[in-house]
Amino acid sequence: MDIRKSLLLAAATLGAPVWAQTCQPSATTPYLNINGTTSWAVKASASLNAGSRVVLGPQPVSGSWSWSGCGASGTSREQTLKLTASCTATATYTNSCGAKTTQSYNFTVWPAMASNAGKFIMVDQFGYLPNSRKVAVLRFPKVGYDSNQSYWPQQLQVVNAATSAVVYTAWPQDWNGLQTDASSGDQVWHFDFSSITTPGTYEIVDSTNNQRSARFEIGDNIYRNVLIQAVRMFFYQRAGQTKSANNAGAGWADAASHLKAGQDTQARRFLDPNNANTARDLRGGWYDAGDLNKYTSWAAAYAQDLVEAYVQNPTVFTDDFNIPESWNGIPDILDEAKWGLDWLVRMQNSDGSVLSIVGLAGASPPSAATAPSYYGDASTSATLASAAAYAEGAKVFASLNNTAMNTYAADLKTRAQRAWTWALANPNVVFRNNDAANGTSGLGAGQQETDDAGRAELRLIAAIKLFAATGDTSYRNYVDAHYTEAPMFASYYLSAFNAGNARNLLYYAALPGATSSIATAIRTRYLDLWGRSDYGGWGAIDAKKDPYRAYIDSYTWGSNAVKANAGTLFTEEGYYGISRHTADDVSNAALDYLHYLHGVNPLGKAYLTNMVSFGAENSVNQIFHTWFADGSAQWDSAATSTYGPAPGYLVGGPNYGQWDWDSRCPGISAACGSTRPTPPYGQPPQKSYLDFNDGWPLQSWPISEPSNGYQTNYIRLLARFVK
Repeated sequence: MDIRKSLLLAAATLGAPVWAQTCQPSATTPYLNINGTTSWAVKASASLNAGSRVVLGPQPVSGSWSWSGCGASGTSREQTLKLTASCTATATYTNSCGAKTTQSYNFTVWPAMASNAGKFIMVDQFGYLPNSRKVAVLRFPKVGYDSNQSYWPQQLQVVNAATSAVVYTAWPQDWNGLQTDASSGDQVWHFDFSSITTPGTYEIVDSTNNQRSARFEIGDNIYRNVLIQAVRMFFYQRAGQTKSANNAGAGWADAASHLKAGQDTQARRFLDPNNANTARDLRGGWYDAGDLNKYTSWAAAYAQDLVEAYVQNPTVFTDDFNIPESWNGIPDILDEAKWGLDWLVRMQNSDGSVLSIVGLAGASPPSAATAPSYYGDASTSATLASAAAYAEGAKVFASLNNTAMNTYAADLKTRAQRAWTWALANPNVVFRNNDAANGTSGLGAGQQETDDAGRAELRLIAAIKLFAATGDTSYRNYVDAHYTEAPMFASYYLSAFNAGNARNLLYYAALPGATSSIATAIRTRYLDLWGRSDYGGWGAIDAKKDPYRAYIDSYTWGSNAVKANAGTLFTEEGYYGISRHTADDVSNAALDYLHYLHGVNPLGKAYLTNMVSFGAENSVNQIFHTWFADGSAQWDSAATSTYGPAPGYLVGGPNYGQWDWDSRCPGISAACGSTRPTPPYGQPPQKSYLDFNDGWPLQSWPISEPSNGYQTNYIRLLARFVK
């Protein structure tokens, strides 16, 4: 039989013409990636805020593509779109034999936030879990920059944003007899819509006054993408890491920083800068905050917090956060913690001591920095903090059933023990950076050194972590002999301002082998203090002290981190199963602190950067950060620059009484302006915030600077409510 006849018979058998058997269209798979920063999802549709960015990357990779719609064009397989209205993007794929396949992406784009939205009706802009308590806060500003505005709420409606259907109607309830709250300067009402549990996108509407809230979702995993961005903040903070467009998103791609001659791989001792024999390979680690320096004690705390977030929520932290180590079989949050631990390993001396700091040059982007890197000498505080981090890393990495990580964990355990031994033998070795009296001016920015009480706390934490990692009773004996020196016992002090100390004591109390009577004493003291009527825990909730439902004692530098810490003090009760309250009470108490950070505050501000694409219509536009600097055409502001700062950074937040312009203003510089900006100046505590990133002389850093420490506190709280 000739070939032509064979083809005809085959075609007849299959019921298709010959040409169809020889050149058929190929199947395509639609992938999209929000903002180029999340992991790729097999999706052909999404609902997004106006101004959101989305990256389209259909497969297969081979063959050719052409595009139309939503601003897509040309032949590049990957398309990055900034969406302003609902639209359909259409991709046409042509395979190697010329057959074509059409793939459509359909986008519902919510309109830009209306001018009357979110001024007086405050909600969590990311949303609410279906079965959680849901309370919008309504405000009449009486004191502060906005006291010339007024709002008296009428009956309110919950409206489905997609269908305009009214799903609930009720009157709000006033807070505290409509007294003006001193912390916010507002009169307040609460609108409870907890009965709405159906997933969807909603708004709170006061049709009488033509006022509405920002949009929000109700859903069972609405915070997952928020958590991914919050964890990815550490990836952007990595020193010496290539940030490819595939991992960082095109807007924040950058070459590895601080790897030039004389920088991190050849860092020299600050106090002996001309001696080449002092050069050390100290690459890696994280930029600490808005400055690009690396501080040992603080980095050790960050690594521990990341590990503990995983330990408390192991199923939440998957291996697909789109960092370079993703899909390696290890949860990405542990990969991130390991990045920090690897740097701490390089910082350790052969005698067990650990160097205190590496000072890095600043530049925007960081890869443009050219000046040398210098390190500070070893100190007791840096060594104790590192001992705790090594020990915690050893325990958790050994639990992964991974041969390579077992070896790594064993090395960390040995390092922890050596650090402990050195620190006990050298209890008061101090190194003060950026201190003229010690000849260290210019090394770093913040002061990493602590005092005697701080070193005592670090010894206690290190002993707890070493006991957990080794089971050696000598460490337990140290804890048992010194736990009453902690503030909970020594001064009856438990607050969101010392949450870390309290959390570590609870951790010890839950360890197998912990002394039973001491474990009981710790749990009892914790519950007694956090439950006191005159403290900032359950007593503040019972007394309804804060109209925005997230009480802290004061609004100082880093108040947003304090808010997150307060929330975790409730979640710790739930995690360890020791609370005197119901599980729902614990969850709702902690969630109110999360809602505050997501927009339930007097400014209606979601205190994370550049989160419009992830659901927050009024997120932070500017932060004080060397990379995302004031005036940068690319990164200055999410509202006006090409890209704005990378997503997911938590800013310091309202700062009452600790911010001011340079004392020589206004005469020292035209940049002062004629008067201090208000806000943040002269406002009630909760309004002492401004979305700005000016350096000298307006010095925004006490308000708008991020910190890795703020970030870990937030991650620990947020992770409790993610699946």
